[in-house]
Amino acid sequence: MTSSPNPEASSGSAARQLLGMKGAAGSDNIWRIRLQLMKPVTWIPLIWGVVCGAAASGNFHWTLPEVGASIACMLMSGPLLAGYTQTINDYYDREIDAINEPYRPIPSGAIPLGQVKAQIWILLLAGLGVAYGLDVWAGHDTPVLLLLALGGSLVSFIYSAPPLKLKQNGWLGNYALGASYIALPWWAGQALFGELTWATAILTLAYSLAGLGIAVVNDFKSVEGDRALGLQSLPVVFGVQRASWISAGMIDIFQLAMVAVLIAIGQHFAAVLLVLLIIPQITFQDIWLLRDPVAFDVKYQASAQPFLVLGMLVTALAIGHSPLVT
Repeated sequence: MTSSPNPEASSGSAARQLLGMKGAAGSDNIWRIRLQLMKPVTWIPLIWGVVCGAAASGNFHWTLPEVGASIACMLMSGPLLAGYTQTINDYYDREIDAINEPYRPIPSGAIPLGQVKAQIWILLLAGLGVAYGLDVWAGHDTPVLLLLALGGSLVSFIYSAPPLKLKQNGWLGNYALGASYIALPWWAGQALFGELTWATAILTLAYSLAGLGIAVVNDFKSVEGDRALGLQSLPVVFGVQRASWISAGMIDIFQLAMVAVLIAIGQHFAAVLLVLLIIPQITFQDIWLLRDPVAFDVKYQASAQPFLVLGMLVTALAIGHSPLVT
């Protein structure tokens, strides 16, 4: 006697397929496959980064033109350029994915390589076009948004593609990933509505070291394939348990460093709020990350990361009302 399929499990795997998450179902729909390549779940932190940058500018107003510009900046950072990043990463990771995630569109043969290359170029050129349009809207003498988009796209390429392939090195690759998810969209949002200062640029690069810790969490599911293909991810180099402590340490230490910065610039209330948002992250690290990061990586990220991103916004709002932007 055969058991009937579980509709809840089926719908769950279909949702994971659309979002580009681990445990996805297969699909014959080419547009679902293209969307899976772009991993929509990864757009969220970049969209949030734009929000933080706009808040840090101290010059965002709730008017229709500025809301429209912010949405366009989110489109550039998330669906277009993050989509480009994820697609090119899948293209160059097709051998690793054949081991770690064989259901992914490329190793499963669901989409031809020629169509993948076309998608990479379309997303890249569309993202650069939106960036230039935002520079025109903002009246920039120097096309800051376009330069940021070009720089971020270059980082995405050398992260995934040989001969540099930064992701082969756990430290360089994860920092490049952390900076791309925290610093770059923040810079874009801040430059769109105000002025990107050296102080805030350096501060967000330091904040991105917490992003390095977050990026390590994504490496736990790929240890087998990374080890087989010689990639020096931190779980491969240090072992899963030690890497989990490195991940937690980077996340906590550099958020606490932001607390010190907020105190130094006189934003004491924001500093207290940030501490209160760090405490639950440490709690979830103890419950999930440090006990079994391979089994509980998704549960940890789902429970802890909302507090981290709220802390980013608290920090950004405080910076927007501080001497750092004047």
